Amino acid sequence: MKRILIVIGVLIAVGLLAIPKLEGLTGSASNSPSGNSSDNTLSVDVYVAKPDTIENNIFTTGTLLANEEVELASESSGLIEEIFLEEGEYVEKGQLLIKINDSELRAQLNRAEFRLNLAEDREKRQAQLLDRGGISQEEYDATLNEVNVMRAEVALIEAQIAKTEIRAPFAGQIGLKYVSDGSYITPNTRIATLQDIDPIKIDFSIPERYAAMVEVGNKVGFTVSGLDKTLTASVYAKEPRIDTETRSLQVRAKSPNENGALLPGAFADLELTLSTINNALMVPSISIVPELQGQKVFVVKNGKVQPQTVSTGLRNEAKVQITEGIAEGDSVLTSGLLQVRPGMPVNVGNVETE
Repeated sequence: MKRILIVIGVLIAVGLLAIPKLEGLTGSASNSPSGNSSDNTLSVDVYVAKPDTIENNIFTTGTLLANEEVELASESSGLIEEIFLEEGEYVEKGQLLIKINDSELRAQLNRAEFRLNLAEDREKRQAQLLDRGGISQEEYDATLNEVNVMRAEVALIEAQIAKTEIRAPFAGQIGLKYVSDGSYITPNTRIATLQDIDPIKIDFSIPERYAAMVEVGNKVGFTVSGLDKTLTASVYAKEPRIDTETRSLQVRAKSPNENGALLPGAFADLELTLSTINNALMVPSISIVPELQGQKVFVVKNGKVQPQTVSTGLRNEAKVQITEGIAEGDSVLTSGLLQVRPGMPVNVGNVETE
């Protein structure tokens, strides 16, 4: 009996100690998330779809070219009599740059002019005789023909003398010269280069799939080594055919170069703008979910998630154009994409509009 009383007392004491803990567990259970369904709702971020401006750009590389460039050369051989050009100077079109000795041609010209004067005097006298019947028409025609031959000979020598003068074919800047006074030059002698670098040309190619999209007037942004800014150019011409070896289209653009900072031969990184869309419906790239049949986004409507199949268009660094599937003002999920299910209620946390 004594043992029974001891056991009963121990059980009563244990029970009294356990009651507060049970009450705590019961209270905590009543305050747990299962007691409030709203605490189980997933919190998500959304982006409000809205129209934006996007450019259809392609990136490529190119080479700068002079607007006009020529290797100065002589049409005739001979000793340089005088050099009128200075290295690096700007010259005008038609300006005399180099004169080759033409003393022999000048002597031939004088002789031909004397003969021409004599023949012309004879022709005048015979014309008077022909009017009075003093000579036949045949004699006069022979003299007139001799005059015409002499005139042609004078013109020929004058043309040969003109070839002893090297003149600038266009306005531009002279490069380094490789001849000196007294040098004997031939048509193969390297003399100097003449370049017009304002404006400057940019030569580049694009894949053939863009050939129908590039047009005269398309804008080109480009950068070159040594300049810390992006410059602009405009497409002015393109080849009328695709290169069968590279499957690309050759295109040329022009850019102002008033200060001469851009030099022919430089390498350029280019961004060609093919078109600009002013009302493109854009969403963040992260919101696009790929599927077997295409792509989809999750849209929040009335506090619940609904999947929506979409068609995409252009894209930039952070966003994608939606061409079909959603409308302006739709709230597209940008977080929790792996946890949500169709019809699942969500709490919208951060709302992005930019």
